[in-house]
Amino acid sequence: MTTTTRSRAAAGVTLLIVTSLALTACGTDTADKPAAKENQNKPSASAKPVTDPLVATYEGGLHVLDDRTLKVVKDMPMAGFNRVNPAGDDRHVIVSTSEGFRVMDAVDQRLTDTEFKGPKPGHVVRHADRTVLFTDGTGQVTSFDPHDLAGGEPATTTYTSAAPHHGVAVELKDGRLVSTLGTEEKRTGLVVLGKDREEIARNEQCPGVHGEATAKDEVVVGCEDGVLVYKNGAFTKVKSPTAYGRIGNQAGSDLSPIVLGDFKKDKDAELERPRQVSLINTITGKMNLLDLGTSYTFRSLARGPHAEGLVLGTDGRIHVIDPEAGKVTRTIPAIGTWQEPLDWQQPRPALFVRDHTAYVTDPATKKIHAVDIETGKELASATLPATPNEISGVKH
Repeated sequence: MTTTTRSRAAAGVTLLIVTSLALTACGTDTADKPAAKENQNKPSASAKPVTDPLVATYEGGLHVLDDRTLKVVKDMPMAGFNRVNPAGDDRHVIVSTSEGFRVMDAVDQRLTDTEFKGPKPGHVVRHADRTVLFTDGTGQVTSFDPHDLAGGEPATTTYTSAAPHHGVAVELKDGRLVSTLGTEEKRTGLVVLGKDREEIARNEQCPGVHGEATAKDEVVVGCEDGVLVYKNGAFTKVKSPTAYGRIGNQAGSDLSPIVLGDFKKDKDAELERPRQVSLINTITGKMNLLDLGTSYTFRSLARGPHAEGLVLGTDGRIHVIDPEAGKVTRTIPAIGTWQEPLDWQQPRPALFVRDHTAYVTDPATKKIHAVDIETGKELASATLPATPNEISGVKH
């Protein structure tokens, strides 16, 4: 079912309880952590706009940071476990709460009145000047032009999946929608919908489908045995070199046909701390594995300004990867050594990249660092009032 509306998106039926760490690593699990009811829709009289702000989450709120000094310009209390993603323009971010997606004007440091309600808000995907929200608890997909947020509630197009599940969707530049197929118990692959949201293709050869990335206008999603690529109107399965090779988090670039992904090969591990990353070539349909010599987490992957792969390792260094050569070309010291916690919601170092700068959080010291990717020089460092968890910001 497809609808187009300018009214506030509303969803909210069955609460989808995700029990696997693998599933929840991109969702918002706040069943026992109620969202805040604070009204922060009005800018403070003393608040000065911040150009290119950053937003760091902590237990119980959000910090808006100046990207040059990394100083906190606004503390925004918000109960519960909250997540944050770029909205797709130069002033807004999307905050995922237990009640849905909230739009935040990060430049003016305030929550707006725009809200897309629904249980278990999941992935936020930006591509081709469209932002797509996937609500796990209802299976609803909502897409809009992020630049319309400047005028308030944007015109939206919605599609409801056949069943609620932990999913993801991306809209291509011609209006096609690529969305996951699944139920609460099982996820199997992808469906492609035309501009009018009629089904035009599907592929169910992607067990445990999770996460997405785009390389130019090609969509790559992770499976438990490799990845599924949708390119030029057709599907290609790129198999893992091992029988079980789970790829769940990827980072793509419009400048490269190669997608950087994680790689886990121990199906029975309570928490696998992987040391290899995957490099998926969407032109050749080949996958290469690269051993970093250190582990990393789902908040460790990014792409640089020249499409270089960036991975924040538990050795405290950013590993810079040449995706074409399939090798680490250098490493950049960022923070001290660390270990991934068992609970995915617990703070761990996170990497956010914008233009030529990498921002790295260090929960152990409550610090955030800005590093020039080209030179490896630290540009700024600051201590935050609370332990940071996720870091994001405006990005268009």
